[in-house]
Amino acid sequence: MCGRTCLTLEPKELECCCKYRKATDGKPKTPRFRNEYNCGKKYQPSYNVAPTDVTPVLVSALHFDEAADSADRLLVPMMWGMVPRWHKGDFRKHGLTTNNCRLEGLAFSKLYGPPLASGQRCVILSEGFYEWQTVKPLKASERPAFYVHMPQADEKVKMSDKSTWNVDSGQFRLLRMAGLFDVWNDDNGDKLYSYTVITFETSGKFAEVHHRSPAILETEEQVADWLDYKRVPSARALNMLQPCHNLLWYRISNMVNNSRNKSDQCNKPVEDVKPAAGGSKIATPKSKLMQSWLIVKKRKLDEDEPKEDDTGKQAIKSEPESEPVEKKPKPEPDSS
Repeated sequence: MCGRTCLTLEPKELECCCKYRKATDGKPKTPRFRNEYNCGKKYQPSYNVAPTDVTPVLVSALHFDEAADSADRLLVPMMWGMVPRWHKGDFRKHGLTTNNCRLEGLAFSKLYGPPLASGQRCVILSEGFYEWQTVKPLKASERPAFYVHMPQADEKVKMSDKSTWNVDSGQFRLLRMAGLFDVWNDDNGDKLYSYTVITFETSGKFAEVHHRSPAILETEEQVADWLDYKRVPSARALNMLQPCHNLLWYRISNMVNNSRNKSDQCNKPVEDVKPAAGGSKIATPKSKLMQSWLIVKKRKLDEDEPKEDDTGKQAIKSEPESEPVEKKPKPEPDSS
């Protein structure tokens, strides 16, 4: 499952990180950043990206230019949480949970099947994603949080310290997830591009953290096959999605639970998190009455992170405030 990500790079930096080579041309190419209005929603680099935020994703250039080669790529800002093309009214009120979609049964889904059949495949970019340990019976507010990322070729690179990154070299390795996107039009004809992250059952060591994980594209070949929908049909593209066994992760503080916390402390190892403003740590009330009141207050403020659903009948939350609470997906609204 994927409920929060981290992406702090500017568009020009992302272009450097996403250079690619086509099979027919050995020269490296840079995907152009194509800005979109997206009903007024803009990309803002963030240490705590939540559903309904906008982030750049990779797509085939053929989706925007009929004369383009399907192997060419564009960087396009899109909103996290797919809005179905058939939805009427306010895009924030479609009543569906579409942040993640399950690989199992994806091709037959009435919600995700049409975008898949239309070749609307995308690659979601991030520096890493956040996950909460749900395999142990703990309360939502007590679940340890982790920052998950790809290994870097240079061992000196620390994901929590941007001063160690060399983005311009093109060697910095982003975490790339397979997804689908759709295009929705409002009453004025303005377009909103939005995406969903594909997930499947976790295997390997990461299963100790969560039973589901995003479909990560480890190699450049996998990225090329996923994006080039003219060369690679949908059935073959889905079959190539495999669990990633090279993931790295470390424990972070639970400040990331609240999507309003955008501090650069969100992705730092828990032992490196700086004290609160003023240099002092958060004090624990000595009064039992006060402690009880704070616990009740915190429970009221905590909101569940978006639930993963491959059909989408549960209400979407615009600002999730805590780690995910697992629930079984409900049937599709128009299924029998």
